[in-house]
Amino acid sequence: MKLAKRLWLILGPIFIAMLGVVTLLFWPGNYGQSRQDNVEKAAVSLSPNVFKGNLLKSAAFNEDYVPFIGSSELSRMDPFHPSVLAAKYRRDYQPFLLGSAGTQSLTHFFSLQTAGKELNGKKVVVIVSPQWFVWNGIQRGMFSYYYSNLQTNNFLEHAKPSDPMAQYAATRLLQLPSGSSNSTLTEAIIRIKAGVPLTQFQKTYLRLSERLYDHEDSLFSQLFLRDNRPTIAKGEETLPSQYDPWVLDDLATQMGKGETTNNKFGIQNKFYNDRVKPVVGKLKDTQIGFDYDYGPEFSDFQLLLDFFSRHNITPLFVIPPVNGKWAEYTGLRQEMLDQFDRKIQYQLRTQGFTHIDDMIDEGNQPYFMQDTIHLGWRGWLAMDNSVRPFLENKQTTPKYKINDDFYTKAWQDKEPRLIPDMRGGKSN
Repeated sequence: MKLAKRLWLILGPIFIAMLGVVTLLFWPGNYGQSRQDNVEKAAVSLSPNVFKGNLLKSAAFNEDYVPFIGSSELSRMDPFHPSVLAAKYRRDYQPFLLGSAGTQSLTHFFSLQTAGKELNGKKVVVIVSPQWFVWNGIQRGMFSYYYSNLQTNNFLEHAKPSDPMAQYAATRLLQLPSGSSNSTLTEAIIRIKAGVPLTQFQKTYLRLSERLYDHEDSLFSQLFLRDNRPTIAKGEETLPSQYDPWVLDDLATQMGKGETTNNKFGIQNKFYNDRVKPVVGKLKDTQIGFDYDYGPEFSDFQLLLDFFSRHNITPLFVIPPVNGKWAEYTGLRQEMLDQFDRKIQYQLRTQGFTHIDDMIDEGNQPYFMQDTIHLGWRGWLAMDNSVRPFLENKQTTPKYKINDDFYTKAWQDKEPRLIPDMRGGKSN
């Protein structure tokens, strides 16, 4: 009896703690409810747990929030940022920012797996950075940073083994460390890649795991959200009370001019001092050989297009430029950027994606770029000239013609000059 009592004193607290955790994770309570305050915070937080989870995205997309999909440019929250303009002028939509340093097509495809049904028939804005399209594709560590098993669990539950989209996504996942982070999920991914149906055990595992992951998401996704709302509010205070594009452009010009006084590249003073000035001499001509015309990102991008098609989503694609003065200094070729533009627009237009704001040639516009590659001031306003009417006006129902050839290595390696130029008015 004494031994049993001693064992209970040692093991009892551990057992009770484990029971509490299991109950907390699996109990069918109301953990799935998200406070409105957290949805508002999440919309501009750019926090990794928003990418990884489902709760906050689903709650937002059931309201008037519109996904703004991109990468690090979305963190450049000057007064002309999309979130500031929408809040200041009480627009019918609010951006839900899905983008941070290192997020690319593959990250967004898996992140959206958890919110497909909430986006059916809706609109999204996608900022397609040329820098995504380096020859080796997304960085392994950056993909892992925004990855969760919840995303893959959702993907596998809906994946059809005969589906080229599912097979390609499974193939890419297995090429990255995240695809091996859970042995049971890995075995299921391997079967999808091979075109083989999942076993009954795997299907049951996915159903049970979904509940576990959803409860984890409910408990933890609303913690540690970065609160950028004060930055948005500060930006609103800078803007005139009435929306006037001419007045705003003058203001953006004045602000850009005042904030780019310490360098010849039109780069924001603080960014230049912190990131460029210490190494500027070493960076001259370092981008002469850079190329954004080939690689797996073109097929990863096709995953997003396929996803949009299946959910009848209407996207606006924004193709930003590179700072022209900086590109000239580092040797980054505008001709190469034009060839990237030609290739990506062919991929879009031949499949029925026709809402495109092509700004690839605008890199020399004054105060258009905040730094070397990110929109700012007048660049955000130029983007708003296409975003606002696109989101506020009714768009015709898209008719997509998805072409699985864009998943092939042949397309990734395709020479842009051999592709028909569908951009209109361009001869490159």
